[in-house]
Order: sequence, then structure tokens, then C-alpha cells
Amino acid sequence: MGIFSTTISQLARMRLWRIQGWVEHPVASQREVLQDLVTSAQYTEFGRKYNFSSLFSTRDYKKAVPIHEYDDLKPYIQRMMNGEQNVLWNTPVTWFAKSSGTTSDKSKFIPVSDESLEDCHYKAAKDTLTLYYNFNPESELLTGKGLVIGGSHTVHQLHDNIHYGDLSAVLLQNSPLWGHWIRTPELSIALMDEWESKIERLAESTIRENVTSISGVPTWTLVLFKRILEMTGKNNIAEVWPSLELFIHGGVSFTPYREQFKKIIGRDINYIDTYNASEGFFAAQDRPGEDGMLLYVDHGIFMEFMPVEEYGKESPYTIGLRDVELGRNYALVISTNGGLWRYILGDTIQFTSLRPFRIKVSGRLKHFINAFGEEVIIDNTDKAVSIACEKTGAVVNDYTAAPMYFSEDSNGAHEWLIEFEKAPDDLGKFTAELDKALQSINSDYEAKRYRNIALREPLVHSVKKGLFSDWLKSKGKLGGQHKVPRLSNERTLIEEMLQFKS
Repeated sequence: MGIFSTTISQLARMRLWRIQGWVEHPVASQREVLQDLVTSAQYTEFGRKYNFSSLFSTRDYKKAVPIHEYDDLKPYIQRMMNGEQNVLWNTPVTWFAKSSGTTSDKSKFIPVSDESLEDCHYKAAKDTLTLYYNFNPESELLTGKGLVIGGSHTVHQLHDNIHYGDLSAVLLQNSPLWGHWIRTPELSIALMDEWESKIERLAESTIRENVTSISGVPTWTLVLFKRILEMTGKNNIAEVWPSLELFIHGGVSFTPYREQFKKIIGRDINYIDTYNASEGFFAAQDRPGEDGMLLYVDHGIFMEFMPVEEYGKESPYTIGLRDVELGRNYALVISTNGGLWRYILGDTIQFTSLRPFRIKVSGRLKHFINAFGEEVIIDNTDKAVSIACEKTGAVVNDYTAAPMYFSEDSNGAHEWLIEFEKAPDDLGKFTAELDKALQSINSDYEAKRYRNIALREPLVHSVKKGLFSDWLKSKGKLGGQHKVPRLSNERTLIEEMLQFKS
């Protein structure tokens, strides 16, 4: 294990010069990616339909190919799942990542080609490791095991060689041999589908391992940590895994969880924020403490950036890297080596740096509150919750918020359901600090709150522990990558959750 880890460490460090090439020339790298995609797919059904063989510039490509949402590409994808080939991509596609949204029971099936596995997901993972070693040259990360807390790993076979599962399952089933050597738990546990039993087996099987890194969504990682401490009687996770040095997280903002992790682990470790989805691996934190993740521009994905106000228009415009601005909200539009073409991902991002290009995920196109012109996004509320916790000593596990509309005797407001790990002594003070912080972060919200003209103070409910888990379980979405929608612009979800309040 020692020689093997040393070899991988050396290889990881040797990759740095390749990374520096696309970091220093991002626009050229993106242009090459698009040309490779169009050339590869020119004789597919989709490529022939949009005359890929005659597209020689980004401008030509954007003019010829319309922007798509999932339902637009769904007929093509369904045919691919039935075994047809050369539809959206030119090589056989036998794997599909099932991605179920948090606001709907519908499932999306994202085609995963060999190219998207090798040149996107795995390449990006290796580059992330390289960047970590660059800033932690004395790291002993690979002298131990990496604990992966994924979702349901069950794989379903449609027919012949066509399979689907969540992204964790697809990556696990196709991962290189070295990936199995440095990962824990064993495959039989990783493949468990029932999440509550899985947490128990994860805890039992890993407490005696030399875990040096953990990858997962913060909420479910905390659930595992607490169960491990119950089983071992230890005071903190550092006593269980003294060599733990890294937590790789993604899916939700880490801001509300940072203090909880510091306390439950018992000492400082390193953290890496990643932006990895079924559609591709888009970015990862390259510098400790840096506000933003390095955009991965050489990983089989061509990216366009749609100003969010363009979303919903008949002919929305997009821009490239040359024209993006700091702090502005963009919807990410992608073309991939899995066969997604000018596809609206659904996330909104902001650039935090232009040299190099770094981003942060600010929310979802459909996860926001703008019932009164306040334009509140998840990035705003995550920061406000963190500030309110700092001011009151509270610790928040999870939350959701939605608008309360005007009535005959009152104006509008935002209604919050918050599950506290440590409740504030005074919920009224917490509410006031939350409101004050949100006004300081979002000028539109501040304007609507002025003298309570459009919005009155938020209505905050402190809900029982487990409410959000109960709701997720009722939707068949407990565990893994499933997460509570932080914001909604209508009341359907919060009304459902309120049924679990008592």
C-alpha cells in the first residue's frame, strides 16, 4: 500500500503542468473542446440534423443549434435507452445516470459515454487530487482509505448491455482498479439501497479503517459521524480516524455546516468544494480558503453562460468566457461528450475570479424566491443563516423557505422551516438577525422590507429534528445526493413539509 500510494502521489504531482496549460489558456481550451465535440458527433442523427459538418466556429454552432431543456432531448435519450446508437453521440452509450430532482417525482436519465467517464469525471477527479497535492506537498492522503458516502448504488439493467443507476453507481461500476484499492467501504455495502441500514453498515465497517479522506454531502456525512460516535463512545471523529485530513463536499453550500464539522471532527482538516453532477464534473476548489472553484475547461464540456433574466425567453442569448462578469448570476448551458447539446443544466453560478476563472454555485433556476421582486437566491440565504448562527450561537442542520402572500390584513413575508442542531436561546432574536443579515446581503430584499411596505419580518418555525428526513423518505429520496430544496417560489413544498411538523 505504501509503494502504491507513493506512486500515485508522484503521478498526481506530475499532472500539474497539464493543468497549468488549460488554466492559462481557457478560451482556447474551450474552443478546442467544442471543435472536438462537433467533429466527433457530425455523423450522428443529431449532428446530421443540425449540419455539424459545416459548423466551424462557436458563432456558427450557437446559430445552428437551439438551446435545450431535458424534455427537448428526452425522445433522443429514450431511443438510446432502448438500444439505438449513433443518436446523440458517436460511440456506444450503455450507461445512464438517473437524476431525480428534489421538486418532482420525475427522473432524468443522463447518457454517460466512455468519453464522459474518462475525459470528464475521472480526469477531473485526478486533477482535483493533483491540485490538492500542489498545496499540500506533505500530504499522506493515499496512505489510507477514502470513505465515499454516495447515494443508492443499485444498478438496473434495461436490456442487453444498457444499464442505469445514480451517478455514484455508474462511477463505481466503471471505476479503474486503483479506485477500488483506495476506497472504503467494500462493494457489498456500497451497493446497499436502503439508506438507514446503509448508515449502520457504513459505521460498522469503517470505524477500524485508516480513513484519511471522506467524500459526501454534508448532511448525510454528519448523520454518519454521529452514529459512529454513538457506537465508539469517542469524543470526536479525530479520535476515531486520527489520520483524517480531507473532506470533499458538494451538492449544497458548506457555509451552514462549517462550524458543525469543526466541532464534531475535533480539529482542523482540509476541505475541498466540488461541482460534480450527473452531467459532468465542472469545477473544484484549487486553493484552500479561496472563494470559488476553478472552472474545468478542458474536460469534454463546452460551456456557455446565460444571464438569468434571459431564461424563459424564446431566443435567449448566451456569452462565452471572454464576456463574463464578476458577481453576475448566469445559468450554465453545456454541450458534452455524453451527447447533451446546448443543454440548460438548471444551476445558477457566479464568477468569483476571472484570472483564473473561478465560480461558485449560487442556486437553481427554479429554486429562488421572487414573489415580491426581492430576487433572493440560495447563496443569499446560506450566508444569512450563517451570520444569524454566529450572532446567536445557534447551529442549523437544514432549512427551507417559501413566500407567504398578501392577505386582507397583512402584507407578504417569507416563511422558514429550520431544523436546529442547537436551537437559539431566543428564536425571535435569531429571526431578527436572519432578517438583518439578508437585508445587508440583498438590496432588493432590503428595499421590499423598508417599513414593512411589501415584506414584513420573516416567520421562522423551529421544527423537530428529522422533519426533513421524514419528508425526503415520504418522497422516496432519503439519503445520498438527495437534498432538501432550500428555496421555492411557491408554497407546494413547504405545505407538504408542514404536514410533518407535529
